[in-house]
Amino acid sequence: MNHLVKVSELTVQYGAKSAVKQVAFELPAGRIIGLLGSNGAGKTSLMQAMMGLIPFQGKIDILGFDPKTQREAMLEHVCYIPDVAILPPWIVVADLLELMVGLHPKFKLELAQQKLARTIIPLDAKVKQLSRGMIVQLHLAIISAIDAKLMILDEPTLGLDIPARKAFYDMLVNDWCTDERTVLIATHQVDEIENLLSDVMMINHGELVLHDSISNLEERFIGVRYGLDAAAQIEAAAPLHRFRQMGGECAIFAGNAPANLAELGQIFRVELADLFVALAQPSMEKEHATN
Repeated sequence: MNHLVKVSELTVQYGAKSAVKQVAFELPAGRIIGLLGSNGAGKTSLMQAMMGLIPFQGKIDILGFDPKTQREAMLEHVCYIPDVAILPPWIVVADLLELMVGLHPKFKLELAQQKLARTIIPLDAKVKQLSRGMIVQLHLAIISAIDAKLMILDEPTLGLDIPARKAFYDMLVNDWCTDERTVLIATHQVDEIENLLSDVMMINHGELVLHDSISNLEERFIGVRYGLDAAAQIEAAAPLHRFRQMGGECAIFAGNAPANLAELGQIFRVELADLFVALAQPSMEKEHATN
């Protein structure tokens, strides 16, 4: 398998606090990976370390480059949109595109223009005249017009309304993703992107508690909706997580479901949002989630 990213023993420290703790993973080509975690879980620190923006311990290999010592060469093959994406407010959109031609050797002007032609962003407008949604779309059009292999997005649609978020992800999936390229997306809007993802990573208090393909999750985790008559048996089986929904009590099992589970209630597919809550519990059994 062709891995674009290899990370081992990655630790990020801020004084005495560890934002990322001994994290290890590999990212193959042709994947759309969701990086999920609550505020302060370590998502941004992980991405910033991968981009060589902050000091870290451990080893990061991105397309054969070390972000500590080969960051400039690495950036020719990697795109990054941080959680606070800033474009010069005074510049005209058309001038910004021309500026990118000189800034990045792999930026394709005509491709960026084609992408923007499908939006309502006027080329003669200044960035400061654009709405938040337009600025995010402009940023993606610029970044995705770079012939890169890896795209890293940190909360790219934060603050956007539903139509703008949908337009953003439509442009990303339809215009940039290929079998040779990989996208790593950190987001809180789990439900919106779950159907786009091939893989998911979950980070909690700096530790990677889950890294697997979406298809494997359906085999590893199972949910059941049950009534009061089955409550004692469900509790005795030690589920990973229990919660209440309209229609009854629910439980999530991770490889330890009782053999008669279907007789105890209605089986359902576990959604990512519920799985994240389950794995983020302080009392969770991490061995159920790690590879």
